[in-house]
Amino acid sequence: MYRDIWLFSTTLSLPADLPSHTQRERESRAMFPLRIPILTMLVCLTVGQYYDYDYEPASQLGQSSANCAPECVCPIHFPTAMYCDSRNLKFVPTVPSGIKYLYLQNNQIKEIKAGVFDNVTADLRWLVLDQNQITSDKIAKGSIDKLTGLNKLFFSQNNLTEAVIPPSKSLDELKMMQNQLTKIPKGSFNGMKNLTSVDFQHNKLTTESLNGLFKNLNSLVSIDVTHNKLKKLPSGLPSSLEVFYADHNEITSIASGDLKELPKLAYLRLAYNKLTDASIPAGVFNVTNLMELDLSYNKLKSIPEVNEQLEHLYLQVNQINKFDLASICKFSGPLNYSRLKHLRLDGNNITHADLPDESSSCLRQASDIIFD
Repeated sequence: MYRDIWLFSTTLSLPADLPSHTQRERESRAMFPLRIPILTMLVCLTVGQYYDYDYEPASQLGQSSANCAPECVCPIHFPTAMYCDSRNLKFVPTVPSGIKYLYLQNNQIKEIKAGVFDNVTADLRWLVLDQNQITSDKIAKGSIDKLTGLNKLFFSQNNLTEAVIPPSKSLDELKMMQNQLTKIPKGSFNGMKNLTSVDFQHNKLTTESLNGLFKNLNSLVSIDVTHNKLKKLPSGLPSSLEVFYADHNEITSIASGDLKELPKLAYLRLAYNKLTDASIPAGVFNVTNLMELDLSYNKLKSIPEVNEQLEHLYLQVNQINKFDLASICKFSGPLNYSRLKHLRLDGNNITHADLPDESSSCLRQASDIIFD
């Protein structure tokens, strides 16, 4: 990896009737504590993801209950879950009444027919459709659009071009990573006051496709749009937002008021974009709640002004040629100093010798200042 990777530890409050075993499919990630006042949140980084849905291996499921689709297993000790994963299914079986947790990942499903969820329209809580071959035009009306009680929808690694969002006011987590999304219908999230986490990384979304989409979602704390086609930050982001990841996009500028409207934003990642000094208004990153700022792999020639409360600043692989201490500390004193712990400046036109003499007072809490 190009730098130390920080990820947030999460506490997932599982429903009481979920089984005790949990299996997570990991790609390359690490963990880091996050100070966010919520019980449930899942944050994905610039590479890979956690699938944090509850999962019990087939070998441990035991005898199936009678109220189950014949293609699947519904454990007697957990009759509200139906496990249909990794069974080479080409269709979604009709779901019997009483099922709340449906696992369909890792199959060969290409379509979702109308009526398959008719018995559980208000009762289904979790729907896992990852790693299939579903296209947006093969999701029939009268299927997902009937799910009014869904809490979590995992729909990654398919062939979706347009997001299909259930009309559930209870939805709190949505993952549609690694699809071909170019469009999310306006109004898809209207009234979803419980939505906390949205992950659209590795798609083809533009700024215009996201503008206004998340407005008034006052519980939303995390948005991941890494690896898309954004040129600016989308408008209408909610004031509740604490995490925004937009690495690997085409962002060329930040508007002066973008972050002022996000008073709780703590983690902002804009690595691998096209930012320059001229495209960043003075003081745009000087916001008090920001704890981590990643501007690595851009085209900056100077250190942008940041707030003294910032703890992690990543500026590696830019074109920085001077160390302007005033960008980090306005002045130093017993109570006035930077809270920076990690500062990355490797891959620039600057060395340790360029540190001003007074930097030791300003950067007294820094444990890592990395040059080439």
